[in-house]
Formats: sequence, C-alpha cells, structure tokens
Amino acid sequence: MEFQRKGITPFVDNEIKRGESICPELVRAIRGSKIAIILISRNYASSKWCLDELVEIMKCREELGQTVMAIFYNAKKLAGDFGRAFRKTCAGKKKENIGRWREALAKVATIAGYHSSNCDFYGLVGMGAHLEKMEPLLCLGSDEVRMIGIWGPPGIGKTTIARVAFNQLFQLSVFMDDIKVNYSRLCFDDYSTKLQLQQQFISKITNQKDMVVSHLGVASNRLKDKKVLVVLDGVDRLVQLDVMAKETWWFGPGSRIIITTQDHKLFRAHRINHIYKVDFPTNDEALQSFLAREVTKLAGGLPLGLRVMGSYFRGMLKQEWINSLPRLNTSLDSDIRSILKFSYDALDDEDKYLFIHIACFFSSEKIHKVEEHLAKKFLEVRQRLNVLAEKSLISIESGYIKMHSLLQKLGLEIVCKQSTHEPGQRQFLHDDREICEVLTGDATGSKNVIGMKFDYYKIEDELDIGEKAFEGMSNLQFLKVYGYSDTLQLTRGLNNLSHKLRLLHWSHFPMTCFPCIVNSVFLVELVMDFSKLEKLWDGIIPLRSLKWMNLSFSVNLKELPDLSTATSLEKLNLNACSSLMKLPPPIGYTNNLEVLNLCNCSSLIKLPSLAGNATSLEKLYMGGCSSLVEFLSFIGNAVNLQKLEKLDLKVLLTNINLESLDVLNLRDCSMLKSFPQISTNIRALDLRGTAVEQVPPSIVSWPRLDQLQIDLIIQNSEYAVLPGEQVPAYFTHRATSGGPLTIKLNEKSLPKSMSHTLTQPLAEHMYIFQFRAEVTSSELLFEFKLKSDDARKIGECGLVQHLEVPSC
Repeated sequence: MEFQRKGITPFVDNEIKRGESICPELVRAIRGSKIAIILISRNYASSKWCLDELVEIMKCREELGQTVMAIFYNAKKLAGDFGRAFRKTCAGKKKENIGRWREALAKVATIAGYHSSNCDFYGLVGMGAHLEKMEPLLCLGSDEVRMIGIWGPPGIGKTTIARVAFNQLFQLSVFMDDIKVNYSRLCFDDYSTKLQLQQQFISKITNQKDMVVSHLGVASNRLKDKKVLVVLDGVDRLVQLDVMAKETWWFGPGSRIIITTQDHKLFRAHRINHIYKVDFPTNDEALQSFLAREVTKLAGGLPLGLRVMGSYFRGMLKQEWINSLPRLNTSLDSDIRSILKFSYDALDDEDKYLFIHIACFFSSEKIHKVEEHLAKKFLEVRQRLNVLAEKSLISIESGYIKMHSLLQKLGLEIVCKQSTHEPGQRQFLHDDREICEVLTGDATGSKNVIGMKFDYYKIEDELDIGEKAFEGMSNLQFLKVYGYSDTLQLTRGLNNLSHKLRLLHWSHFPMTCFPCIVNSVFLVELVMDFSKLEKLWDGIIPLRSLKWMNLSFSVNLKELPDLSTATSLEKLNLNACSSLMKLPPPIGYTNNLEVLNLCNCSSLIKLPSLAGNATSLEKLYMGGCSSLVEFLSFIGNAVNLQKLEKLDLKVLLTNINLESLDVLNLRDCSMLKSFPQISTNIRALDLRGTAVEQVPPSIVSWPRLDQLQIDLIIQNSEYAVLPGEQVPAYFTHRATSGGPLTIKLNEKSLPKSMSHTLTQPLAEHMYIFQFRAEVTSSELLFEFKLKSDDARKIGECGLVQHLEVPSC
C-alpha cells in the first residue's frame, strides 16, 4: 500500500504456487520491472525460491540495466545464521545451482546496500521535532550542494538524528496532538473551519502539504482502502470527531482510531463502546513513577543517559531500583562514561584542567566572575571557555556557564581517581562526608587541594572544625561553605586559611569576628551573608584584588573594617545589615564602585561623602534606611548614577538633578511633599506613597519617560491636579469652555485603540486625566460637561493625542 501511495506499482506474488523453480510469470515480472528491491535477512538463504529469484535479478541487472537495491536485515556474509541456512539449502543440490547462487550472492554483496540498523527508530522520542527543524536546512527541493552540521554534547543523539534524516520512513499514521488547544476555533458549525481541519488531518496522514479539501467527503474517499492508525488526542467537542473520524467505514480494514478525552459523554454521542478507563495508580505504581523521575533526573534528560538507564533498570523490582539509586547518584554508568570521556580525552591539558574547574566548582556561575577568578591560573580564559562550548562540554546562557549534570559527574569522578582513599590529596573536595573527615581530627588536607565546596546543612552530627583544619591546604584558592545548621561549630577559632584564597564564600558564618587574613592580596570575592558577625576584622589588610563583597542579612554587623585598600571594589551588598550605623570614610575613595546596596540598613544614620570619586557608581539601593538623616552629599558627584531605589529619608532631598539618572524610585517616601528637581532625561519615576500633590505640566514632554502618564506620576490616581490657569501650548487641540473638540485621524495609520491626555483648567488648577477608546472612525468628537448641580465652570479644555500601536 505504501508503494502504491507513492506512485509505485509493485508485483505481488502471494497467489503464485511455490515449486522447485520460479514460474514463468515471476520471471516475466522480474524482467518487466525497472527496479528490483531485495530484502536479505538471516533466513533469506533458507529458500531455494529466493535464491533463484536473486539469480534472475542479478542477470537482469547485467543484461537489461535494471536498478537493484539491496536491504540487509541482520545478514553478514556467508557466516552465522545466514551461512548455516545457505549450507542447509545447498545440501543435496546440484553444483551448477550452488555455483549460480554463490555468484549471485557475491555480486549482490558488492552493491552499496541499506542496513536495517539505520531504520530501527520506532519509539524514539522527539525525532519528528528534530526532522521538522532540520527540513529547512536540508532543503531537499534545491539542486545546490549543501553541507549540514549536526551539533550537540555527547550522547544527545546526533548520530540517531542523522540516520533518521537519511532514512525517513513515512508510515500511514497520524497523531493529532491536543486538539482542544490546537484546534480550539472549531467550536461552531462553520463549514469552512471544518474543511480546514479535515485538510490538516488528511495532509498529516498522507504527508502531502499542498492538498486541497473541497468537501467533507474527501477523508472517506482517500482513506477507505487504507489501514491506518489515528490518535485524536484531547478531543473536547463532538464536531471534531465528525470532521476527522465520523464513521468507521471511512477507514480500511484493520485500522485503529484512538481517542482521548475528559468528557465521557462524547463516547456515547459518537457510539464508541470500547472504552478503557485510566484509574489512579496504586501505591507501588506511584512509587515506581517517583523512582522513574529520579532516574530521569540522574540522566539529566540526555537521550544517551535515558537509554542506558532504561536498559539498566529494565526488569528490576521496586526494591532493586531503590537500592541502586544511591550508587548512581555518585557515579556514572560505564557506557555513559566511555562516551563522555571520549570528548574530554580529546582536549589539551590546559582545557582539561579548565573543564575540571567548571565541573567541580564553577558550573552555573556568572561568566565574568569565572574569568576573574581563573585569570591567574589560565591564559585567555574566555578563549578556552569558548573551546569547551564549541565542543558542547559547557554552554554559555544569559551570561552564565552551564554544564550538563552527567558531565559534572564525569569531572568529579576524574578528580576522585586522583586519590581514591585519601580525599585530602585531591584537587577538589565536594563530598560532604569526606570533607567532614578532612576537617576534623588529624588535618589531612594537603597542598594539592585548590577548591572545596561544602554544604553542611546535610550533616546531621555535630561538626567542630579544628583551628588547624586548613593548615595543610596551603594552595586552597576557592572555598564555599553554605547551609544553615547549628551542627557546625568553630569553638577554637579558625586560623591558617591559605593566603592564596581568591574566593571565600561562607554563608551563616558562626563566629562574631572573622580571624585576620594575614595576606589577602589575591582575594577577589568575599561572601559572608546571613552571618553572626559583629565585625569582620581589626586593622587594615591588603585587598587590592577584591571586586565583590556581600555581607547581606548579617543582622548583628555593627561596623565595617577599613576598606581603603579595596581600590578595585565594584559591588558592595549590605542589604539588611540592620545593626550597621555607619560606613567607613574610605568607602568614598574607591573609583570603581558600581553597585551599592544599603536596603534595610535601618540603623544607618549618616553616609560619608563620595568626595568626587564615585564616578563609576551606577546603582544605589536605599529602601528601608529609616534612620538616615543625610544623603545628598553622598551622591553629589556620582555623575554616572543610573538607578536610585527607594529613598526613605527623614531629611528630604529636593535636588537630584543628575543627567545620568535612569530610574528614580521614591515610593513610600511619605514625607516628600514637593516634586523633586530631577533631570528631564529620566526614564522611570515612581512617586507612589509620597505626599506630592502637584507635578510640573512639562512632565508630559519629557522624552525618555517610559509611560507618558506614569499614571501621571501618581500611579494610584486616575487623574492629576496641576497648577496653572491655561492649557499648555503643547496641547495641539484646544477650545474654550467645554468644547467641542474634533480630531481627524490619518486613516492610513489608523490604530485599533487610542489613549488621550485631556486637560480641564478649573479656577486656578488644571485637571489632567487619561481617556481610552476604541477607534471606529477617522473623526473623533470630544465635549466636556459638568453635572447640572456643579457650581464650577469649565474655562478651557485641551487634548493631546498619543497613538498606541499594539505590541502584537
């Protein structure tokens, strides 16, 4: 049937009676054919009839130029099952016949055949989507020579996609997916819509895109002699069934039509009696479903991982699954490892070393931070990261470095093999239990250790880190300790941290003062959020490499150390340091500070002057600084300040006239009564919760304001009251009293909707409010009136037109 549908007329010999030799009718059919397709399976040679046909076909190939195509289905030379079948057939036969068969088999073996292994793609998930995406790349209708690249990480399915693209098999089947969503327009008795749906249905099932359905009888005419499988998924209306599968006689014998729906009455209405009810899973099934999700997570969604995991767990009992999960959580399957490691082994030594750093420490980190942390270890860090990305060992997404979970496991396993039984001899420590062993008792950490990542939240037993726990780790450069738990103690203090530290991240640090870091010249990032610190350290220490400092939510922190040496500091986060009363004056002398977060520093009273050196400051967050009494001198010279968030001041500022300011958030500054002096270049302004009653009329002409109205700066109001007795000159339409005002629109650019700003001068005030209307005409008429019992009069009215172009 598939041949016939593609315009090929095959010769069917089912009715021919088998004999010792092929009959003349079959010989004529072979000789009269332009193409002969030979399917050679492992049992092919067990049939004398098939071997005689092969002799005749190869003869026609030589004498008549017949095209011969060979498909090899699990057949390899005259050996194995194929060879045994051939020898059995040859038993007792004439040498002449055996010679002809051998010669024909030898000749067909020289034909470039098609192997069945390329076509076994049943059940592969997502192949249709891949082929659809590749179709414009393949451009099969073009005569040009084109090279197509298929790119992706190991195990993602590149080879499989290539095989499927090469051997596309179009079966007569169709899956109409989520009909209630994808075909939601079919809800009324609209004949043209029904035709459109049936056309899509038949186009899918026949793989013919340009066909035309002129009447609803086309489906039955095209499909009545064809055996098909149809799945109609998510049906929610009877009319959908009527269009695609109204009667069983529309389809050929043996066809199956499967319908899924939430509405049982559709089955009754359509006379469907064979119904399978899907019940809720049993407890065991629910647990197995949970385990399947766990295994899927372990595979990281990688097709190779899913296939290997599926083979591994096939036939296992529930308890065997449970017992196997812990091992799979910490190690790779050997098949997966061999494929992934092939890509790793192809790297040069420096790129391998960088791969290990990403896998063990820097996956999901911002790329600019990774570059800075590794700048002293690798030449051209960014270029090497690009090499890993090109080889699909990492990806760079939205400024972050991402590595697949299976590749991370590979990196961790490589590091573990550096010292199987002594973790303190490895370059990176990541296993929480092993880290506990290294940090307690005898200090077993060695100079080999350059990175440690420790989540002590998972540790149930009390852990007391000794004061010399880090003594042997003289090359430690990257340290992350995180997780809230009272189990971690530092009763004897903490000394001997490596002077080579570049990254120190210790969340919930349990001490009130951090031990002095004797030499911190290499420290790039310091994160001690949610700590119990009251102060960091005493005295001045060298911090010339420090770029990022985060002490947020350290609610007991009362003072900061002298930061005069932190001349490279770019970001300082003190959010919710509610006990902090002042900043050290040297903070004002850093030229590189870009972001300063002082939100919820509720005890902060005064800020030091930036002394003209804050030329790099771009973002300043100050919401919740309820005790602050002075502010303006702090930002006086911040010429590049773009964002100023939430000022909660007791002493109010009126002049923030910075040309660079992009965003000013004064929300809930309840004491602010007058409109501040700000640059007209501002893009966003929030005055909600303030006591501002009047805004300058000129605000509507500020060029960069995101929304003309900003709900007229008073976000919760439907109108604003402005001072003045006349309509501003920039209002293009004006009239005395209440109008009328007539606006003529350009019909060529007529929008679907329009918003207007309207003004009404009343006494000594002007009311501005927003008006929206659907545009149905090229001429609009406006007239303003007061209620009959209103003693006021309208002196003048005006209108500014702002066409609103829909985003979609």
